[in-house]
Amino acid sequence: MPVSPLSRLAVPAVVLGLMVIVAPAALAADYVPGEVVVGYSGGATPAKVMALDARAGVRQAGVSGLGVRVLRTRSGETVAQAIARLRRQRGVAYAVPNYVAHIAAWIPDDPGRPHTYGGWPASQWNFLAADGVDAPDAWANLIADGHPGGRGVVVAVLDTGIAYRKWHKYRESPDFEGTRFVDPYDFVAHDRFPLDRNGHGTLVAGTIAEATNNGLGLTGLAYGASIMPVRVLDASGAGDASTIAAGITYAVRHGAQVINLSLQFSVGISSREIPDIINAIRYAYQHGVVVVAAAGNDGVSQIAYPARDSDAISVGATSADRCLAVYSNSGAGIDLVAPGGGDDASIADDPDCNPDANLPDIYQMTLLNPAQPGRFGFPGGYEGTSMAAPHVSATAALVIASGVIGRHPTPDQIEARLKATAEHLGSPGPNRKFGYGLVDAGAATAPLPTPVTTTPTTPTTPTTPTTPTTPTTPTTSLSPSP
Repeated sequence: MPVSPLSRLAVPAVVLGLMVIVAPAALAADYVPGEVVVGYSGGATPAKVMALDARAGVRQAGVSGLGVRVLRTRSGETVAQAIARLRRQRGVAYAVPNYVAHIAAWIPDDPGRPHTYGGWPASQWNFLAADGVDAPDAWANLIADGHPGGRGVVVAVLDTGIAYRKWHKYRESPDFEGTRFVDPYDFVAHDRFPLDRNGHGTLVAGTIAEATNNGLGLTGLAYGASIMPVRVLDASGAGDASTIAAGITYAVRHGAQVINLSLQFSVGISSREIPDIINAIRYAYQHGVVVVAAAGNDGVSQIAYPARDSDAISVGATSADRCLAVYSNSGAGIDLVAPGGGDDASIADDPDCNPDANLPDIYQMTLLNPAQPGRFGFPGGYEGTSMAAPHVSATAALVIASGVIGRHPTPDQIEARLKATAEHLGSPGPNRKFGYGLVDAGAATAPLPTPVTTTPTTPTTPTTPTTPTTPTTPTTSLSPSP
């Protein structure tokens, strides 16, 4: 499957390098209506149990265990009323509702491309636990933390613009209704309306924060986060270094906490040739802003700038097989990988790789035709490290919102958390293909284990007391070994 020209365009400057199922009323109260679980005293024989059932005037709905019955309430009787009555019966050890448990994930109702209730997983393999970033567990973690979908965090998307509002011939993407957009600016047209003329930026923004559980379209990984649209690439997907640097500086000064750069320069460009971008990324880092960048789509063992900069998190791409995607750059300096879609690279010693397979792309709602900016859908052909980077940006936003490593984590702490919780792929340890592994949003946002405290024993020999230290999240950025 060829990489889309929109996501792999070669240009001289830069290229777009707890399951809460809403349905059965029976689960609405977290217990089964009309049923009570009754346990009888240990001395109750089967005959006595039958007599007690008859005396209780209820019908048996099932057997839960030895000496335990699931009974149906009387007509017109609530579960609470039945419990109160049953507990007064002699021989009844307990009577409780028949509670319902839910798996620990949150599954939204977005229909996706199949247009069926909750059908989004059929298209968004990249968000699932098996082959993607485990969005459902991340969503459940953030709901539990009181910041659903990364609410409160600002992610700047420096791209071709975003279909975030109506303006002249442009229209808002239907699945952005409810998504919050802040401080937009267009550095190409030099106005405050960075509308998308390409489709790439809208898809990237959708991966990060498309509206979710709204019965429409697909889902966004950090659907509660605010998006800062900053247009630095033109309608063809090209943008110069000075414009991109200005966009980075703007995002930092206007409160972005994460910056997504789904773009790349040619691998032949060195840091000396783009000093303004290197300085802008350093400025972001010094102001506590996480910069995430696409590793590039040249299929070579070299990371392209700006991802190659040490102050940015470089992201390679994986396929639905959890193999390195055929187009993805890799090599020394690769930090993480994330779903980018497309076919597998040919890696002889990786059993997950099948280069002959025809594997899916990345889907989000975006422009069907840039010439008609009012028509939206789920076009195919989007695959690339441009698609991988927003998974990491969204996960970084979720980590910040969760507070799992503190309310104001540094870029180094966030990067360390993402690497420590990534799912390892390839050869042992950090490696040149996958870095620290496939980003895992569920693991990255999971609460840290509570330390087990023990009462120290009194030593027989007096010792000099020491002050215990509290483990902290590493504050230095890790990098894979060459």
